Order: sequence, then structure tokens, then C-alpha cells
Amino acid sequence: MKHTLALIALFTLNIAVSPANAAAMNMAETVTVGDISISGAWSRSSAGMKNAGAAFMTITNAGNADDRLVAATTPVAKKAELHTHLMENGVMKMRQVKAIDVPAGKTAELKPGGLHVMLFRLSDTFEEGAHYPLTLTFEKAGNLTVMVHIGKAGAMGEMKHEDHM
Repeated sequence: MKHTLALIALFTLNIAVSPANAAAMNMAETVTVGDISISGAWSRSSAGMKNAGAAFMTITNAGNADDRLVAATTPVAKKAELHTHLMENGVMKMRQVKAIDVPAGKTAELKPGGLHVMLFRLSDTFEEGAHYPLTLTFEKAGNLTVMVHIGKAGAMGEMKHEDHM
């Protein structure tokens, strides 16, 4: 229950990117491996909690072959999972997914209320203005490490995440 309440406090269903988060996203680097580019990687500050966090970004596949994001790791969390949101019986819930498709010539947006990288058991709180490395593993392109910039804590909303605690 404690973990569920912490996650409820972290996420919101419909959030616009705040100016501070937009600034963090604009500062984020673009990193490319093969045909895959990652840009605008960011997280929300954790408002004093270190149970969980999430990373958001834009993934672009400039190639002619589909690829898939299949894993993520970071030294700032004991566990990283790929997640999505879905509506079940009128309640928005987060669920782990095996992979995130990045079709050839297309872009996948990882954003609040949608696909994202979920981080569990953070080593410390996420402080606004800081950054951390996140290594993404793609089925075809391989590993790519990007610096994730931390913006302001977002608006709070209702989210159930009981299946991962």
C-alpha cells in the first residue's frame, strides 16, 4: 500500500509538460546508435520520495527496418521496466510491456500517460536540475546510453500500480 500511494503521488494521467520540464527536455542531448536516435530524455523530480520514477523521451528510427526497445538499465535504480498506461473498468493503470516498437521511419514518444521507462527503488531522490545515465537496449541497434535530465515534479493524479509492488 505504501508503494502504491507513493506511485499515485508521482504520476498523473493528463499532464502538460511544464515550462521547467520543457526546458529540461530542450537541454537533453540527442544520442544515436545505428538508425536509432534518442532525444529529449527527461524525468520528473521525485518530490522527496525514492521509491520510483519514470523516464520519458523521443525515439526515432531513421532506418528501413523496424526495431524495438527491449530493456533499460540505470545505476540510479535497482530495477527498470518498460511500461504503458491502459484503461481497465474506468481506472487508468500502468502495465509492464515486453518491448516498445519503433517502426522504420517513425518516432515513438515516451511521455506521461503513455509509454515510459519505469524505475524502481531509486538510489536517491531525483532533484530538479540533476541528470542520470540510462542505457536502452534495442533488439537490432544494440545499447545506447543517454543522459536523462530531471525537471520539476509534475501535477499529481490518480494511478494504480499495485501489480509491481
